[in-house]
Amino acid sequence: GFLWKMIGDPHGLALWFSDEITVKNNEFTFGWNDSQQTAYLQEIKNGKFIQFQWEEDKDTDFHFKIEIETQDMSGHIGLLVTDYALQEEKQDTIRMWNKQIDDLKRKCGI
Repeated sequence: GFLWKMIGDPHGLALWFSDEITVKNNEFTFGWNDSQQTAYLQEIKNGKFIQFQWEEDKDTDFHFKIEIETQDMSGHIGLLVTDYALQEEKQDTIRMWNKQIDDLKRKCGI
């Protein structure tokens, strides 16, 4: 439902992940202030997950995936982010995702 629209739709992503998004086929250009970065949509499973690879990581296994998980017993919904980064970038990547997820929570009213 609503959470999927926030991660699986370019307009939803633009509300929390970046300031603006331009989409051309499977190429997503994310804009923040004065910078832009392009990622390629690698895989999407409607209502479940979306996976991208940054242009700079082309020809590597590096990618990032945002996945909705539902607990079988409780029905609770969680968001799992997997992002491949170099060891020296790990802490910065974790901080960046924590900020992004905080922005997403605010937009969702959580």
